[in-house]
Amino acid sequence: MTQGGAARRTVLGAAVVAAGGAFGGLVAGGGSAAAAGSGHGGGAGGGRGGGFRDLPVPTVIGHRGASGYRPEHTLGSYQLALDLGADVVEQDLVPTRDGHLVCRHENEIGGTTDVADHPGFASRKTTKTVDGVAVTGWFTEDFTLAELKTLRAKERIPAVRQRNTLYDGRWDVPTFEEVLRWADREGRRRGKRVWLHVETKHPSYFRGLGLGLEEPLAKLLRRYGRDGRGAPVFLQSFEPSSIQRLSRLVSSPRVVLLSPAGTRPWDFELAKDPRTVADLVRPEGLRWIAGFAQGIGPTMDLILPRDASGKLGAPTTLVADAHAQGLILHPYTARNENTFLPADYRKGTDPTAYGDAFAAFKTYFEQGIDGIFTDHPDTGLLAAEGFRPGRGVNA
Repeated sequence: MTQGGAARRTVLGAAVVAAGGAFGGLVAGGGSAAAAGSGHGGGAGGGRGGGFRDLPVPTVIGHRGASGYRPEHTLGSYQLALDLGADVVEQDLVPTRDGHLVCRHENEIGGTTDVADHPGFASRKTTKTVDGVAVTGWFTEDFTLAELKTLRAKERIPAVRQRNTLYDGRWDVPTFEEVLRWADREGRRRGKRVWLHVETKHPSYFRGLGLGLEEPLAKLLRRYGRDGRGAPVFLQSFEPSSIQRLSRLVSSPRVVLLSPAGTRPWDFELAKDPRTVADLVRPEGLRWIAGFAQGIGPTMDLILPRDASGKLGAPTTLVADAHAQGLILHPYTARNENTFLPADYRKGTDPTAYGDAFAAFKTYFEQGIDGIFTDHPDTGLLAAEGFRPGRGVNA
């Protein structure tokens, strides 16, 4: 989950999007934050079940699977996240040239596959402008699904996660339909529904290429019974217009992602909408989001800002303000390594070593968030146990 601007190219991988209060801008779609209960659909395995408010709180979301241990967005990463106990498993979606939705963090795949090792694809390397940023590499929209299936996935940040490179080449690039089938199989095997958290990546960019994401996504959700209010899936995007479009196609729960305060969603840039995320996290902005989404996915810095040294400052009012509008919060992204932790919780000088991740999770959960994206679901789950109903905070 990262979108827009130079931040997309960093290893932090974050998220962006929003929409501001009822003061102009894009036209809101249907839906309501309060409409969160069960409905038609829900996917195979374990019956229809309840809506997202029946999930354990805080909810632990496997960020791109268990990407702290396996190359991200592979069936191996998703399976491990589920096996470690993640409540929800995340996918990012981009299209192929022939319109199939596949799971990749970005449409540029030079860093996450072995495409550079395929001489036959050398001529496909190019430079494109994606959401205003020049990016050089190989892009999913230039490959058919059959061509993409000849590639193998690899670790995206090997300098930080050298051990993950052991699994380079073990898995291919999965289609979203393959993930839906996997989730249904696992749901039947486990006797309970497998929850997914699905992001549309660069939706305006792809719509401009004639490869809109929302319609094929909605078609797949309907085919696999995940289109209802109680379906075991969250739909998320950095662009509020994508969430609005999805709200008119399916009733599945929806989350608007929010990047740092001074940024703007790319669809706002295209629409000449002057609002920034700082506008969207104010009560009027959150009220507008609640008109077509059930939650927000803010960068943790919007809840617990960091100072210039990387240490945490005083919490903002975002959690209380979002809850006042009936919105849940799924902030991103918690990781174990020093390089990703607030300075308060780093141990030693090795940026790749684990810091005091449990103390960091404890601080995050103390803010009253409803869930969290993490590359290390096992760490997140153990930390979350003490905050779940019926358990003491120090359990």
